[in-house]
Amino acid sequence: MPHDVVIVGGSYSGLAAGLQLGRARRDVVVIDGGERRNRYAATSHGFLGQDGQPPAVIAARGRAELLAYPTVTWHDDRVTNARSVGPDFEVTLASGSTIRARRIILATGVVDHLPDVPGLRELWGRRVFHCPYCHGYELGEGPIGVLASSALSMHHAMMLPDWGPTTFYTNGAFEPDEEERAALSRRGTAIDETAVLSLEEHPEGVDLNLADGRRVRVAGLFAIPRTEVAGRLAQQLGCEFESGPLGDFIKADPTRETSVPGIFACGDAARAMGSVAMAVGDGAMAGVGAHQTLIFRNDVRSAA
Repeated sequence: MPHDVVIVGGSYSGLAAGLQLGRARRDVVVIDGGERRNRYAATSHGFLGQDGQPPAVIAARGRAELLAYPTVTWHDDRVTNARSVGPDFEVTLASGSTIRARRIILATGVVDHLPDVPGLRELWGRRVFHCPYCHGYELGEGPIGVLASSALSMHHAMMLPDWGPTTFYTNGAFEPDEEERAALSRRGTAIDETAVLSLEEHPEGVDLNLADGRRVRVAGLFAIPRTEVAGRLAQQLGCEFESGPLGDFIKADPTRETSVPGIFACGDAARAMGSVAMAVGDGAMAGVGAHQTLIFRNDVRSAA
């Protein structure tokens, strides 16, 4: 007999989806490879009731809460393949086993492709950030840098003065026009067009080594990565994608069902932007949406 739902990804959105289904006493399997997107960050912010907690603590608490429901099982493994099998779905794990379920929830997250500046990758999540709402306040109104990677970086450069005095390092990746320069000036954002050669961590922040020989220290640096949905499962299953400012993501309706009936997607893999709080809400909706179809749908994947 197939399981009711298999959830691929056991981070925040997958946990939230599983919690709704576990509470509905549905037979749920969660498969997780153990690589949360925010695993590099020391603390997580903006999630009500968990503000300032280490991300690993939030995830561990969520897993413990979920596994308290007896109809939920967990596999520390990776899904390498997924396909439709008659009215159901089947996923193949890296360990070689297969799991069949009537519904599938893709909570795989995304992979960040970072700007190619030496030292940036090593400081990602600690001194170099993407989300001002997640990390801006903790910089204590100290000096902030924005490293341009595309025209979208203009958005960062306009936002960040609310968190501290901001300098926009265009780094040859973006040239603001006169109107954009005027807008940055009104916000108090300085512009520095000197190339950024490398980054180095400092106890008070991060040092930017510039092409003219200067070393500039900021409390934190913000950069926009390009994102890619982790894995190829959505493509294997035939799900449609949408284009977002950071990269393509899985298209899903308000109940988080994809273009393929019976397949749901949630969290960063199915959003143009995300955070822990958004992922949890998204996952809860996916869990409810999947459960509703098991009860009420009378299509090819009905609850027979």
